[in-house]
Amino acid sequence: MESVSRKESKSTGRRRRSRGTSEASARRTGGDSQDGNATLAEWAKTLGITIVLLVVIRTFLVQTFVIISGSMEDTLMVGDFLMVNRLAIGSRIPGTEIRTPGYSEGRLGDVVIFDPRHEENMKLVKRIVGMPGDTLEMREKELYRNGERQDEPFVQWRDFSGDHEHPSMGWQADHLAPGVDAADYTPTRDNWGPLVIPEGNFFMLGDNRDRSLDSRYWGLVEDWRLEGRAMFFYFSYNRGSATPFAAIREVRWDRIGRRIR
Repeated sequence: MESVSRKESKSTGRRRRSRGTSEASARRTGGDSQDGNATLAEWAKTLGITIVLLVVIRTFLVQTFVIISGSMEDTLMVGDFLMVNRLAIGSRIPGTEIRTPGYSEGRLGDVVIFDPRHEENMKLVKRIVGMPGDTLEMREKELYRNGERQDEPFVQWRDFSGDHEHPSMGWQADHLAPGVDAADYTPTRDNWGPLVIPEGNFFMLGDNRDRSLDSRYWGLVEDWRLEGRAMFFYFSYNRGSATPFAAIREVRWDRIGRRIR
């Protein structure tokens, strides 16, 4: 009897230890699962916050922009990567005409990014040459603002084939200065105006005047369409090169970090 009792006692002890081990294992498994869920939740929260911050920064503070045409040469070159200050002149809430307040207005001579009225889902970069209330005129490629010839050292003229008319310039007839007969008005690329810029509007020109489609052709730019002021180049390379890996081998180091004026 005594021998049987010892065997039963040993067997009972083994079963208890086995149950204890199983319960401990289950507790560990449950704990690992809870830890994993907590880690996943923290990761998702961090990702969500990061995305929101990036959207806020891109919408209201700074944005990047890549130059793909030569309309602003030599100020901006094809293959320039720009950093744009959206806080300076305020930024437009996407899909609306509402602007957030900026710490300055669009200024004469600013190189700005804007949303053109004639083309949806496109951003353009040009220079402000006419402010609200200004009278602008171009005579033989020379720009006059309020009767004074403008000094524009950044301007390039590269087409010497002669002046020409353009059918889309007809909009100018609605903004002619007093005393100009619209019936006799025939604007051309190099000779137009005088035009009076209404309040809340800007006149934009590309620095590469002979190779730029700008306010001469598609009209004025409302102030709420401005997206930001170009600040500096954060990268640049010869995008038109046929050299393999041009983004590595043909970097324009002298442009990187330079302020845009």
